[in-house]
Amino acid sequence: MTGVVTILSGPPSLGPLLALGALRSPFKRPRPGAAFPGTGDRLVLPDLRVDLARLAAYERVCGFPTGEDSLPLTYPHVLGFPLAMRIMSGRGFPLPLLGLVHTSIEITRHTTLAATGSYELTVHVERLAAHRRGTEAVVVTELRDGGTVVWESTSTYLARHRTEAAPAAREPEPDPLPVLDEWRLAADVGRRYGAASGDRNPIHLHPLTARLFGFPRAIAHGMWTVARCLAAHGTPQAVRVRAEFRAPVLLPGTVTFAADGERFELRGTGESERVHVSGRVDPLTR
Repeated sequence: MTGVVTILSGPPSLGPLLALGALRSPFKRPRPGAAFPGTGDRLVLPDLRVDLARLAAYERVCGFPTGEDSLPLTYPHVLGFPLAMRIMSGRGFPLPLLGLVHTSIEITRHTTLAATGSYELTVHVERLAAHRRGTEAVVVTELRDGGTVVWESTSTYLARHRTEAAPAAREPEPDPLPVLDEWRLAADVGRRYGAASGDRNPIHLHPLTARLFGFPRAIAHGMWTVARCLAAHGTPQAVRVRAEFRAPVLLPGTVTFAADGERFELRGTGESERVHVSGRVDPLTR
């Protein structure tokens, strides 16, 4: 383990961090070759215990069963998100928080996570990487039980800016997956998920605030869309999930859930059937 380790006495408050990141964003100009001196520095939250009331609200809005003594696969991301925002809203982080897009996540769960357990949570920025559309930040979150990593994720966040990279060759789309269900999404999904997760980004809350950022209506949280898909799909105890966020989901709206046992998709309806989220579920082999 390299870099500076900072031990936290409690989880950071997400709202002020989002506000601070927004205030600092106009003074940050993403550019090729941007460097982050805090790469590898870790925020550590020991003796973390889950708020069971918030967990139940999260389970309800995402479609997971409630009342079970196990954390949904995606819930540790919610626990780690305030730590990631503390890093990315900081003065030294070179990418503006406003406009930073969550483009993908890979989650590995090694064993069942007890909802009533005590864990150590660690978050760090692993690196900044050049992307054909800008610069990506790669953020790693780890959950430990007794010193052993029991859950980990790698998220990529993209800051768009001009680059000299040639456009990537467009890969052929895989065959469409069989549609298993159609979901009508209410206008308040973003507000309900924001209340359960703490992520009250204005683009998710109301059409008026979403329009300030160029969206015609509020959009669903990307992590809500993945969680909703996995709640419908199901996952084994030891599993690796990869998901890409490909297009925003407008609220209210109608989407279709498609899956074949390994791959899953959330698509729009109508003629275009635009893919909003795509991913796959793979059991871990020992």
